[in-house]
Formats: sequence, structure tokens, C-alpha cells
Amino acid sequence: MAKTAIYKLIDVSHNNGVIDFEKVKAAGIDGVIIRDGYGIKSSKQIDRQWENNYTKAKAAGLLVGAYHYSYATTVAGAKNEAAFMLEQLKGKSFELPIYYDIEEKKQAALSKSLCTQMVQAFCNTLENAGAWAGVYSYDSFFASNLDSSIPSRYATWVARVENVFPTSVDESLVAMWQYSWKGAVNGVSGDVDLNYCYKDYPKLIEKVGLNRF
Repeated sequence: MAKTAIYKLIDVSHNNGVIDFEKVKAAGIDGVIIRDGYGIKSSKQIDRQWENNYTKAKAAGLLVGAYHYSYATTVAGAKNEAAFMLEQLKGKSFELPIYYDIEEKKQAALSKSLCTQMVQAFCNTLENAGAWAGVYSYDSFFASNLDSSIPSRYATWVARVENVFPTSVDESLVAMWQYSWKGAVNGVSGDVDLNYCYKDYPKLIEKVGLNRF
């Protein structure tokens, strides 16, 4: 695998506690993908550290993106989740893509056609609001539950942590690889997810003026 990472990223949620992003930046991390929340609209389903993580990461000069954890099992549910996420994005701007996190066991039991339609519904809703949209899942989910057209259509973030580069998506289309769930980064207590980003999203996103909500 000859790809060379442009950026080193972490992804975080309230499960990572209160993060010192100044230390994260000093540790050589370039950016962070922050969970805004999960599921459909509810004040209880906004990530408890969402606002704090966004504000502090920006202040530290990190590149910032966001992801929404999905529980949807229908196209309508995916659209509702996208609408909920867009509420959390208001007044914010992002240098990295905005991702749909589809990985639940109940979603893996759905048909490839339905999962593909759900991703399209979520990502297209985001795009219509001015986002650079992407999809996150684990390697085999891309093969078993998503049409092969998805990675070439949306920013593709693939998880595979056995020190093996993802094999279910063409190498050229893996824009971000989550390669560890047990990373150690100064400024974060306990384990943190580590990612390599192979695409210069900040430059691309700025050029077309997206991700400003």
C-alpha cells in the first residue's frame, strides 16, 4: 500500500471526555472529526461535548470535520437524521467533510439497496445545504451493504484496525482510513481513534466554498 497520508486526524465524541486540543495539536495531530450527535432529533441525543469540542478544536487551530452516528433503518429515518445534524451545524464552518456514520448491527442486516438509499438520502440532504458530504463505516460493510458507486460519489472514510489497509473499497477511493481505535495522543485521556487522510480536503472545500453553515 503506497498511499501517503496528507493529514493525521483523530475522531472524538463525549466518550473521550474533556480534551485539551492545544496538546493534541502540539502532539502532531492536524485535525479532528467531531461527533455532533446520534439518531433523530432529541436534545438528549446531541453529543454532550459537541459544542465544547468544536470551539476548543477551532481555537487550537486544528482542521475540523463532523460525523453523525446513525440508527436509521429507513430512507425517511436517514433524512430525519440529516435534518437533525444540520441543526447542530448552524453557525459553524468545517475544513473537513461532514460524515454519515452507518455501522449498526441492525443496519448490516438490511439490504444493500436500502443501505445505499439511506446513505444517498443523508448525504444528498447535507449537500443540498452546502456540505461536502461523506460516509463512514467498517471495511466489510462497504462490500456487503453499500453499492460500489458510493465511494466514488461521496467522501469515503473506512475503518479497518488490524493494521491492514481496507480491501472492500478501491484504494484510490479510500480518502480516509481509520487504522486504530486504541491510539494514544497527548491531550486525550485513554484510547482515541486514529486516522490517515489522503485527500487535501481543506484546499478542495475552500475552493468550492462548501461547509459554511
